[in-house]
Amino acid sequence: MKKDLKFNLLILFYIFIIASVAGWFIEGLWTLIKKGVIINHSAVVIGPFNMIYGVAAVLLTIILHKFENSSKIKIFILSFISCSILEYLMSYFMELIFGFTAWNYSKKILNINGRISLFYSLAWGILGIIWIKYCYPKLVNILKKMNYKVGVNFAIFLTIFLLLDGVITINAMDRARKFELGIPPQNKYEEFLDKTFDSKYLKNMFNNNW
Repeated sequence: MKKDLKFNLLILFYIFIIASVAGWFIEGLWTLIKKGVIINHSAVVIGPFNMIYGVAAVLLTIILHKFENSSKIKIFILSFISCSILEYLMSYFMELIFGFTAWNYSKKILNINGRISLFYSLAWGILGIIWIKYCYPKLVNILKKMNYKVGVNFAIFLTIFLLLDGVITINAMDRARKFELGIPPQNKYEEFLDKTFDSKYLKNMFNNNW
């Protein structure tokens, strides 16, 4: 029973990773088609990880896996509501903690505080149907075939990597703000941040909202 629980948690972890990467690709493709520009929609400075898609996929999996055979209308409504709440909360806490949010829908019709809008909530509803009806069953079947020990070890590696990536991202944002204030780097690490993850790089990541 414990091993089944651990394996299910492992599957959820890989769903988070895969959906984060897929979200990065979807956002990038959408921006390229809509605006003709390439934007790095990652939440961290190293790697293609759009975390809101990862968290949304895990949330939808937990909420909807029992409704896999339910009507698409029911799945749409549940996805619409749950992901809208998630997007609002992530925007709110991102602004609370970092002082900015990576998206702003204030110019979209029927938005709430610029954090969510009807258009994107509808998109979440559709993505929920696609996810739980078509993607989730196939992905879980693939993940269930992985070697448990190998899966755990790689999950540990990815967790450590993402934690370090998160620390570097926070450091890069802090250093870029100081650079814009004319404060020179104090050490080699800050020089590295100035050259590699400067304001231009961060503004591209966060849609100029940084």
